[in-house]
Amino acid sequence: MTGTDFNEWLRGRSDERLRALVATRPELVTPVPAHIDGLAARACSPSAIGRALDRLDRFSLAVLETLALRPGPADRGTLLSLLRRAVPGDLGDGALGSALDAALDVLTTRALVYGTDDALLPAPGVAEALEPPAALGPPAAEVFRHHSPERLDVLLRDIDPAYEGGGGGRTDDGRPARERLAALLAEPATVARLVGEVSPQARTALNELVWGPASGRLPNARREVDAANAQSPIEQLLARGLLGATGEETVALPREVALVLRDGRVHRDLSPGPPVLEGSVRDQDLADRTAAGQAFTFVRTVEELCELWSVDPPGVLRAGGLAIRDLRRTAQLLDLPEWAAGLVVEVAHAAGLVAAGEGEWLPTGAYDGWRIKATEDCWAVLADAWAAMERAPGLIGERDDRDRPLNALHPDLRRPGAAQTRRRTLAVLEPAPPGLAPTPESVLARLAWEQPRRRPALRDRLVRFALREAEHIGVTGLGVPSSHGRAVARGDGTAAGLLGPLLPEPVDHVLLQADLTAVAPGPLTTDLGRRLALMADVESKGGATVYRFSEQSVRRALDAGHSADDLLTVLERHSATPVPQPLSYLVTDVARRHGRIRVGTASAYIRCDDPALLDEVLADKRAHLLRLRRLAPTVLASKTSRAALVDSLRAMGYAPVAESLEGDVVVARADARRTEGQLAARVTANTAPDPEVVAAAVRAMRAGDSRRRPVEAPEGQVPRSPATATISALQEAIRQGSRVWIGYLDSQGHATSRILEPARMEGGYLTAYDETRATVHRFALHRITGIAEIGR
Repeated sequence: MTGTDFNEWLRGRSDERLRALVATRPELVTPVPAHIDGLAARACSPSAIGRALDRLDRFSLAVLETLALRPGPADRGTLLSLLRRAVPGDLGDGALGSALDAALDVLTTRALVYGTDDALLPAPGVAEALEPPAALGPPAAEVFRHHSPERLDVLLRDIDPAYEGGGGGRTDDGRPARERLAALLAEPATVARLVGEVSPQARTALNELVWGPASGRLPNARREVDAANAQSPIEQLLARGLLGATGEETVALPREVALVLRDGRVHRDLSPGPPVLEGSVRDQDLADRTAAGQAFTFVRTVEELCELWSVDPPGVLRAGGLAIRDLRRTAQLLDLPEWAAGLVVEVAHAAGLVAAGEGEWLPTGAYDGWRIKATEDCWAVLADAWAAMERAPGLIGERDDRDRPLNALHPDLRRPGAAQTRRRTLAVLEPAPPGLAPTPESVLARLAWEQPRRRPALRDRLVRFALREAEHIGVTGLGVPSSHGRAVARGDGTAAGLLGPLLPEPVDHVLLQADLTAVAPGPLTTDLGRRLALMADVESKGGATVYRFSEQSVRRALDAGHSADDLLTVLERHSATPVPQPLSYLVTDVARRHGRIRVGTASAYIRCDDPALLDEVLADKRAHLLRLRRLAPTVLASKTSRAALVDSLRAMGYAPVAESLEGDVVVARADARRTEGQLAARVTANTAPDPEVVAAAVRAMRAGDSRRRPVEAPEGQVPRSPATATISALQEAIRQGSRVWIGYLDSQGHATSRILEPARMEGGYLTAYDETRATVHRFALHRITGIAEIGR
């Protein structure tokens, strides 16, 4: 069969089978080919075949490799007998036959195999894309391609004593010597005789190459030696053609020899089904509750990060990203290891809660909308963003190929396969039996079976990163996939609903104690948590969070515009115990001293109603660098900036406040700094093309294949109708699958007529098969002037 045969086979497929092909290989219709021949050409291109092969599991790939190694068409029975030798003995022919039928259905659906059941062939280009198949070496003709005619004659005489060379690299019957050599090496009897002539050491070296890799390095590999003078084990193999020199220092095992030594098996060990996940078994309810606790903690940690960066944002490196010292400082403030802090930062950025603005990393405006959501909804946003992000937080702190550090939020942290690997890992965990905590090794083994052509080194690292991150985020608990984590893997939008009942109820009260601490007996409501974080510092976390009040923390709340009465009122309202007298004294004392000194702009000035206090400031040796000068009994001037003057006075133990040019107090709000950004759109796990678009693409290719003349629109004026009637008629046509006649304004405003078969309408556009031009097209709804019915 030829490429033309493949085109005809594809053309003879039913519309249902063509739709299945397009659904499993959507890149074939981007853009939609004009006809079936165009689809066939695109399906056989090296890039398209490579993508299709990357999606095959190990058994389907093995079936395809077995078929590609056959010299001609093969029937199902031949394939079954070849595969039978490689599968475990306890697998019956019925189970193997069912697995083979399923694999052939996958391969023919994806147009990687074509033909009839008794004459199956790999599609054009597949054999070349598989090279080398099944870890085999190159064919003998390729291995000995650069050997001289004289060397080929010596090899053939050593292999076949009856050989008579014809000279010039040809046998006595005119055949090329390489073909004669390949034919001899494909004979089991010849290979068995040659192997029996070499030493045990040579046979050991040969066996190491049989199942791959089929090549190795050898100094002076091209030295010529005959069988009689061969000394070393490798020389014995080279002299008999069991190995061939492919370069100055490389040798390879010819494919024909390997197939003989494999005793007719293409693969060593082959399993029609994926390996079973292994691991310890735990209580599923306990795992769900544990994962819910981790999810709650992760949401609060992201919120804490955004609040911290609202007040003191880190800078953006010139090359992009977050400096190592800023990540370490953030990790200390969040009380997390650096890898976990990097994960929090990356997920917050992926979710659209943090972005770069004016040289600093700041929360976005979307953060204010996100934080008022229910905790389970907040977590669903973060989990979806984590699953879909094309970045690998696990690489933070490592160095790239130019020995530069990989920083958090740096562009070089992007890895094209990160999101797909994370999704595939979740897909492996989702169907795990309840309570099973799969080991990383069993997950890696399953993924290696599902996608054997993926680069194992990078994939394995990304999988281990994904498993560690899933535990920290709350997708898994105690290593067991949680119910809400399985929903994230499915991408069906039910994660928040499953997580909600598992979350602890937020509390709206604390226990104030006489040692200036407050104990939160559980997770606080968002409003109370923000208020308490403003007026106190977290001292310890755990089952109950302990906050400590200090002069600095109370002053921070006063700087944000709150009065002493405001703070005491909040504490009284949300405390399960009376406000302790020491805490009340602390708040009132700090408030009494707060704002007595005021700092304005001279460059800067100090104003105070108490001249004695200004005398104290002037007498302080630490004020020497401020270069203060008295303008009046209650006013001091300085050449430093207002911000620097405020910070210096606070460092000296005073409690100044800044004031504006009008004399008003400048209130510093902790949540005032924001940058532009929006919440990340939810990404579902289902990336298959829309069935209606697939059907329209198949209709377009069928129309182009039939080479029928474009359908002419009816003569006369273009249809015109009210917009509401047009939309209703289009919706009805989509429901019934009928054709319509529309009027459409082109980009120059000219009215044209189109005959359409509408497929889908969304986002202000109509996707339809345009019979007038025999293609799938999107039409802007506001440009459709009207609609009229037309007979089918």
